[in-house]
Amino acid sequence: MKNKKARTAAVFGLMIALAFTLSYLESLLPLNIGIPGVKLGLANLVVVVALYKLKPTEALIIALIRILLAGLTFGNTYSLIYSLCGGLLSFAAMALAKKTKMSTIGVSILGGTMHNIGQIAAAAVLMGTGKIVYYLPVLLIAGLLTGFLIGLLSNTIIQRIKDEVND
Repeated sequence: MKNKKARTAAVFGLMIALAFTLSYLESLLPLNIGIPGVKLGLANLVVVVALYKLKPTEALIIALIRILLAGLTFGNTYSLIYSLCGGLLSFAAMALAKKTKMSTIGVSILGGTMHNIGQIAAAAVLMGTGKIVYYLPVLLIAGLLTGFLIGLLSNTIIQRIKDEVND
């Protein structure tokens, strides 16, 4: 039993470190496609893989720690709130979709789009206006495209790694 706990702790540490590193890498990438707020969502790659390889609560813990670390390191109070709202809604949708046997790519696309919906909802509340919702179609298209790419990568990783933690 002691060995399993050690492996689980090691996997948690590695996944959090990888997600945090991907968040940092993404903060360095000059992704300027003329659409403010659009990011690839590289750290979500780790969350999707964790959702399929770990228990849902474990994947949620990894997602939350990554959001907090990245928000406190690279962001400000507002970006942390936006990320938490988007991340929690995204995770809930992905966890439910995974239970329905939706494909990994579909789960990731849903996660990407729901993340944007959560962020727009948070922005509408914080800014005190619903007019920000007009920006949602642009973000949904971006979430669909990035979700597809992250889903493809996640699917490849999930198929290649052993189920070491749950042995």
